[in-house]
Amino acid sequence: MPELPEVEVVRRGLERWISGRTIDAVEVLHPRAIRRHAAGAADFAARLKGLRIGTACRRGKYLWLPVTGGGPAAQTAAEGIPPIITPSVTHGLAILAHLGMSGQLLVQPQDAPDEKHLRIRIRFADDLGTELRFVDQRTFGGLSVHDTVPGDADHLPDVIAHIARDPLDPAFDDAAFHTALRRRRTTIKRALLDQSLISGVGNIYADEALWRSRLHYDRPTATFTRPRTAELLGHVRDVMNAALAVGGTSFDSLYVNVNGESGYFDRSLDAYGREDEPCRRCGTPIRRRPWMNRSSYFCPRCQRPPRPSRP
Repeated sequence: MPELPEVEVVRRGLERWISGRTIDAVEVLHPRAIRRHAAGAADFAARLKGLRIGTACRRGKYLWLPVTGGGPAAQTAAEGIPPIITPSVTHGLAILAHLGMSGQLLVQPQDAPDEKHLRIRIRFADDLGTELRFVDQRTFGGLSVHDTVPGDADHLPDVIAHIARDPLDPAFDDAAFHTALRRRRTTIKRALLDQSLISGVGNIYADEALWRSRLHYDRPTATFTRPRTAELLGHVRDVMNAALAVGGTSFDSLYVNVNGESGYFDRSLDAYGREDEPCRRCGTPIRRRPWMNRSSYFCPRCQRPPRPSRP
């Protein structure tokens, strides 16, 4: 699944090409693409018509578009669809995007041929000539409309209010993270993938940051000192910023930006996906081990496993 750098690349593209535009029409081409929107396709389209898209936002791997405006009550009544919302409450809504395994948000010319796996089309009330398309080969992702957390400056959708801030967020609290890390009584890679503790880190960037930190993925979090936690967070940020600089990690054509272009950080990976290749630090072959229905890649010399605890 896409991790923070890949989602941030998409967010930046949406901010540039979509923010500030008013939705004219929404077409749902596959019901699974709006399955998280319980009221169905007609309600999804009706809620969004006439609304203005704000600045695209992200927390960790989660991406959303705040929407404001007058709302579609008159339009839905004219078409025989019962109005679901009124103009007075539309300011607290956001379109939450779940990219899943293969979801793509593409900004395409209106006359461009439809993609084979096009699921949702959003057209705008302007003459810029482009539209937003949600394309998803495996249909694990989708779009949905949610209320936002009252008073939140980023219009955070209420369904993801439990998600922790990510390490690139200026408001991320390093000291609080260290305290929570020590209290979890788990292992470090499990902690890095816990989105309620730190968001945005997935399997790829966890392995990369641990390699840079010379830490084994099974090291107990209770053994971490403040300097060790600070060092790890520094490597997490460094690897994510390096990935952002080249458009993220794309192992195939599924992870792309809004223009359909792939990132190429996979060429710079030091651990992930490099089984049996020499470690770039010491030359020892990188190993892969099954881990929580995933794989962990590590150097057995640079990242020695923790000693068994004494009985």
